[in-house]
Amino acid sequence: MTRSPGEGDGNLGPLRAAWRAARGPAGRALLERDERVFFRQVLSTPCLEAVVAADGPWLLTADGTRILDFHGNSVHQLGHGHPAVVEAVVEALRSLPFCPRRYTNPWAVRLAERLVAALPGGIGAWKCLLAPSGSVAVGIALKLARYATGRPGVVAFEGSFHGAGLDAASVSGEPLFREGLGPLLPGVRFLPPPTRGPCRFGCRDAAHRGCTEALAELLARSPDVGALIAEPVRWTTVEPPPEGYWQRVRAICDRFGVLLIFDEIPSALARTGCLFPHEHFDVVPDVLLLGKGLGGGVWPQAAVLARADLDRVPDKAIGHYTHEKSPAGSAAALATLEVIEREDLCARAARLGADLAARLEALRARHPLIAAVRAIGLMLGVELRRPDGAPAAALADRVLYASLSRGLSFKIGGGHVLTLCPPITIGEGELDTAVAILDAALAEAAAAEGFRT
Repeated sequence: MTRSPGEGDGNLGPLRAAWRAARGPAGRALLERDERVFFRQVLSTPCLEAVVAADGPWLLTADGTRILDFHGNSVHQLGHGHPAVVEAVVEALRSLPFCPRRYTNPWAVRLAERLVAALPGGIGAWKCLLAPSGSVAVGIALKLARYATGRPGVVAFEGSFHGAGLDAASVSGEPLFREGLGPLLPGVRFLPPPTRGPCRFGCRDAAHRGCTEALAELLARSPDVGALIAEPVRWTTVEPPPEGYWQRVRAICDRFGVLLIFDEIPSALARTGCLFPHEHFDVVPDVLLLGKGLGGGVWPQAAVLARADLDRVPDKAIGHYTHEKSPAGSAAALATLEVIEREDLCARAARLGADLAARLEALRARHPLIAAVRAIGLMLGVELRRPDGAPAAALADRVLYASLSRGLSFKIGGGHVLTLCPPITIGEGELDTAVAILDAALAEAAAAEGFRT
């Protein structure tokens, strides 16, 4: 069987082939056209389904099926097609469809002001660069760190993901995006990920102090390292860090003059119950990366926020991208931030996430296939296990397709974690529907594998 990719669910197995063959005529026709013209990739083409419309938490397929979207590529905090975001983008497109990079515009300036004002010290303490994608933002952050410290080395984490570009892949610990590429950025060192479970690297205490001690030892013997890049919460498998972990890392980075870069591209903007995930851990990075949901699920928009004192190279080009200050992207982001504040989506994510986590724990009590439930706000992971102890990737695939057949879509992370990421604007009745679907899908998968529930 083809190895399941860690970053998401693969598309090369027999269940995917059977699913595609069972699509209706309109969907199957579009899927076949897609495969003829797009390069095949293990996480996308051949595609899962043909989608023709989206609204709120729902996707509509070419054959008329409605699917609850608990995946959304992490862009749909506000659901699909939030009217405030669509209206803001349309207005910007009518006024200024494109802003040449050597000019500025009101939307971009307002967005930068709004973003830096949300961080401690606000305007004056932070500066911003806008970018057309999260992977580009990662590259900008790496360049900024080199210019600011004069050191090219980077520390990153095993199993992490920061983007598919060569620079972002170089600091990603996910093998899928590195294998077979040949030389990547030099000077990248990988450390054990900050998980709360057992550490395969030898940490003996729940706080994983051994991992942070290893970081300090690494930096002591690596004077070329100028940055550490990390997801404060590992998104793909929903793994919060051990208690006090990031505070210890912050102190170590300060000791060695290393910039702490937090990649919050998939997890920020109210998803975890705070505007920014690092707020949960009482630590502030030197550089913060935003993207995905920043464009409201309507327009691609990312941002790099960094300490203002790192603005030291006015004679260099750190970003220099054609769509660096997109009026439409900035308008989408401004509308997104306004909706988050107006509808108090941070509090809503915390409340709905706690309720959904409790209901998933109730499922765990009835389904031996569930090993653990992890949650931080409305970002949840259901870790699966096989009662016979064998790898659970095939089992997770069964649960996914059993859920899809009932109208629920989500992501599989790490091969065996069901990653549930509904829109924060979702209705409670729709959450009821999702839990009922997952309940039935787990029972179906257990029966197919010959396990009792």
